Amino acid sequence: MRLGVLDVGSNTVHLLVVDAHPGARPLPAHSHKAELRLAELLDERGAIGDAGVDRLVAVVGEALQAAEDKGVEEVLPFATSAVREAPNADDVLARVAGETGVRLTVLSGEEEAKLTFLAARRWFGWSAGRLLVLDIGGGSLEVAYGVDEEPDKAVSLPLGAGRLTAARLPGDPPEPEDVRALRRHVRAEIARIVGEFSRLGTPDHVVATSKTFKQLARIAGAARSAEGVHVQRLLSRAALEEWVPKLATMTAERRAELPGVSAGRAPQLLAGALVAEAAMDLFGVDELEICPWALREGVILRRLDHLPE
Repeated sequence: MRLGVLDVGSNTVHLLVVDAHPGARPLPAHSHKAELRLAELLDERGAIGDAGVDRLVAVVGEALQAAEDKGVEEVLPFATSAVREAPNADDVLARVAGETGVRLTVLSGEEEAKLTFLAARRWFGWSAGRLLVLDIGGGSLEVAYGVDEEPDKAVSLPLGAGRLTAARLPGDPPEPEDVRALRRHVRAEIARIVGEFSRLGTPDHVVATSKTFKQLARIAGAARSAEGVHVQRLLSRAALEEWVPKLATMTAERRAELPGVSAGRAPQLLAGALVAEAAMDLFGVDELEICPWALREGVILRRLDHLPE
C-alpha cells in the first residue's frame, strides 16, 4: 500500500510518501516539505500565535493535497514538541482538524525517542548490539538506549536547535556571553540524565539522526546526500570541537554558504552544534554514525508492524 506520514515538527511540515507492505523495506516515493519554524512563532507564553496557526493550517492543507495527488491510501499525521508544549495546543489541534480534516496525533517526547530508536534499530540491525541514539529536532533532544527494538531508556529534553536559538541566541552573530551561557545551560540539562544511561552499560554503536546532525557531519567532511543513503557518514567529537567556535563567529548568511547547510536551518546550526558537542562529550562518545532513518520512518515501521499479512 502507499502510505503517507505527515510530520508537523518545530521546523517543517514534511509529508513522506512510501510504498510499503509488511516485512519489506518501505520505499520512498515522494517528499513534500514546507518550512514552518513554529519554535520561532511562539508568543511570550509559549503559545502558537495566530500567524503560526494560519501557516500551520495552510501547509497541512497543501500536504494533504499532495498526498491525494500521489495516491496515498492512508496518512499518518503527527506533531512533536512545538505543538505538544504549547499552552493552546488543544485549540490549535481543533482548528487544524476543523479546517483540514486532519487529526494530528501529538507524540510525547518519550514516544518520539522510542520511534526514532526503532527506525535506527531496523536500519542497523541486530548486529549493531547496544545502541545509543541521539536526535536533535527543532524543539527537543531525544536520547534512547537499548538492545532490542524497544529501548531500555528513552528521554526527551527541551534542547531543540530552533527553541534554543529563538530563546537564547538573539544576535547574528550571537554575543560571546550568550554562547557561553547557552553552552552552560545545555551541559547542565544533559548532565542530569547521563547517569541514568551510564548504568545500562557502554553502547556498542552510537548513532544520530535529524537534519542538524546530518548538516554537522557534512560540514565536517561527510559525503553529500547525493551520494546515496548507504554511504557511511561519521561525525567525530574532535571535528565538532573545531567547528563550534567557527560557527559562533559566523552570521546565519555565512553559515548558509557551508556545504549542506540550508538558509532556513543556518540560523539554528550553532545551537544544534552546542547540543551535539555537549551530548557527545558528556556521554563519552568520540565518534558517531549518521542514520538515514529517523522519526518518520519509525512511525511508518510501527504502522506496518500492525498491518495484516
